[in-house]
Amino acid sequence: MTESPDQSPTPGASALSAQPARRLSLSALLRRAVLGAHGQQLGRPDDVIVRLRGQDYPLVTGLVADIGGRRVFLPAESIVDWHTGTIRLSTAKVDLRTFERRPGEVLLSADILGHRLIDIPQARLVRAYDLCLTETPAGWVLTDVDTRPTTWWHRAWQRLTGTAPGAASAVRDWKAFEALIGHEPSALLRSPTARLRRLKPQQIADLLEEASREEQGDLLRQVHTDPELEAGVFEELDDDPQARLLRNRSDEEVAGVLARMHADDAADAVMDLPQERRQAVLNLLPAGQRVKVTTLLSYQHNTAGGLMSLDYLALPAGTPAAEALARVRHAHGLQSEALTTVYAVDDHGRLRGAAGLVALVQADPATALAEVCEHDPVRVNPPADLLTVALLMSDYNLLALPVVDDGDRILGVVTVDDALEATVPDNWRHREPEPHPEPSD
Repeated sequence: MTESPDQSPTPGASALSAQPARRLSLSALLRRAVLGAHGQQLGRPDDVIVRLRGQDYPLVTGLVADIGGRRVFLPAESIVDWHTGTIRLSTAKVDLRTFERRPGEVLLSADILGHRLIDIPQARLVRAYDLCLTETPAGWVLTDVDTRPTTWWHRAWQRLTGTAPGAASAVRDWKAFEALIGHEPSALLRSPTARLRRLKPQQIADLLEEASREEQGDLLRQVHTDPELEAGVFEELDDDPQARLLRNRSDEEVAGVLARMHADDAADAVMDLPQERRQAVLNLLPAGQRVKVTTLLSYQHNTAGGLMSLDYLALPAGTPAAEALARVRHAHGLQSEALTTVYAVDDHGRLRGAAGLVALVQADPATALAEVCEHDPVRVNPPADLLTVALLMSDYNLLALPVVDDGDRILGVVTVDDALEATVPDNWRHREPEPHPEPSD
């Protein structure tokens, strides 16, 4: 990417003004000389500083320049010429104190150029090969990112002819990306509406598994600001990366995440902790969650008992269909996958039937649950192995399979998502997904 003073703005810049705006390539800008007010050469730019502004484009606040071997700060308001081949200052005097970054400041070259960003629409990591700055009435702002490397001859041709990147370049609006900023004080000052939160927990988990250790640190700092999102992300991580990331946290921090996870996922996470830490983490869980997790830990891992969730809805057989639906509607604390089926039980809590959600919706509101149910539903005992669970759910087209004790009382349910996760080979989960089409404006 090179500067293109006369070219119309890219989609990012066009949102700023209906008139053509002057634009600069960061890579071209960093090759220029810094001149004083009288044209004397003072040094060269080392980096461009922007300040994060929530949903607005980041505003350029100045340069870091190499002046006489010192890295010094040049405020944006002292620069009178950015775009004619040099960077000209309004004064010959420069504050020679060594530059020190402040919270909220991002260095475009050090933090973004050549680093990976999160492509939010595509939910993948991409590399920033160049950045575009656009002039606005408020000052220069970061508007676009080029995510496609160009060959040396293409870059040379651009410099020789002064042309901007052609249609083949992947130049896209900055707002489509989330930067992974290694500078923690700046990363923590992101807007609470950070673009990362547009992604599903499964997508963020996939990004974490692909990210480097430094990138993981920034991703985790972002999701940590939303405890429910953080718990959802940890639920979706594969066992090995989940265990590795949890081991790096204190017992209190681990318990904080596990307290918000579904009990079956939390139990799996506890088992992946070093043995000497398990009891300490369990002791820090809220009482209700601790009882659930401890109960699940008493079952073998790849059995119905080990796979089941303790979230289910069982009602007396005489409950009207309308009331059963109301109970589903208000069961916000239960795992949604387990609410696809409502179970009918007798006065002793024994399983007597299973009613799918569609059957309940279609039934007369006054009809008793027992009349809507499928009688003598398929069920298993806790020792049933994974193959038995998977075959039964497949043969009977079940979204949830009840797990009962010897007295036919429900202990929990195995949901189809957990059965699939346990049966799908690990290497199948990491196949390259089909690219998502860009949404049209």
